[in-house]
Amino acid sequence: MKESVWAWWFMVLGLIMIAVIMLVTDMTTTSEQNYYMLKEITEASMIESVDYAYYRRYGDLRIISEKFMENFLRRYSEVVTINKTYDISFYDIFEAPPKVTVEVSTKSSQIIIDSDYSFDITDRIDAILEMYNDEDPKEFIKKEE
Repeated sequence: MKESVWAWWFMVLGLIMIAVIMLVTDMTTTSEQNYYMLKEITEASMIESVDYAYYRRYGDLRIISEKFMENFLRRYSEVVTINKTYDISFYDIFEAPPKVTVEVSTKSSQIIIDSDYSFDITDRIDAILEMYNDEDPKEFIKKEE
């Protein structure tokens, strides 16, 4: 009788460990994917939203905030998976000098054992766009690629 109880507890412990491993793997994978998507999409959206007329006239770099948000949402929606809900928040969008703060929140996948386990995953990035005054922004963009 004792041996069968121990076997039962080892099976339960094994199932719990598998569930914990799946949960931790999902959290780290989601966080890492969100961070790199956030970083790349923010940079590309800032470069796309540069106000070239203002740059030619005054020589200072400036972005258009509405264009940045539109480009960011379009790019992010093309990349994300359909099975999760994302909450995107924009903070501190300064047009000149160009600085943005973007926060993306999502939940990890739910794993059902006895109850639902789900964790909030939040990634936040502060980005500043810099270019030299003597360079044309279009030439700078070509050098980056």
